[in-house]
Amino acid sequence: MSKANVAKRYAEALFQIGKEKETLDHLEPELLTVKEVFESNDAFLKYLQHPQVELEKKKQLLRTAFDGFSSDVLNTLSLLVDRHNQAIVPEVIEHFITLKNELQKVAVATVYTVRELTEEEQVSLKKVFVQRLEVKEVKINQVIDSTVLGGVRIKIGNTVYDGTLKGKLDRLERQIVTAN
Repeated sequence: MSKANVAKRYAEALFQIGKEKETLDHLEPELLTVKEVFESNDAFLKYLQHPQVELEKKKQLLRTAFDGFSSDVLNTLSLLVDRHNQAIVPEVIEHFITLKNELQKVAVATVYTVRELTEEEQVSLKKVFVQRLEVKEVKINQVIDSTVLGGVRIKIGNTVYDGTLKGKLDRLERQIVTAN
């Protein structure tokens, strides 16, 4: 079974537990912290993957590093370590958050602009896409991209909404070429 499928199964199991216990909103911030640790600390992951380190020492590191976290998160991490799947922790968390967002009708938009959006601009974008996508909420992740000459490019799921100057010029060029 591929690592992606394994990650989905763990995420779905944790999601079902959180749904049954009504702890999804509590699990998300904990999981985001775990994801950040796994992605930003190579030594942490190398220790967990080292074949000569005993499983109990690896689990103790997890309990110490994530002290105060819910037992569901700690148990999931321990299970991943037991089965030598600690490298897929970030994928498990990504899939969990996707499932949670789908359930709660939340869309996540990555917005590419040449400068930071003002609060007013963010509110305006959220309003437009809440209506367009028929969701309850739109969360915005801003990415400053110096290649954007003007306007915004928004990616939600697999769909890209290109309102950049370059995008508009490209569309105009295609129209001119197909008209000839």
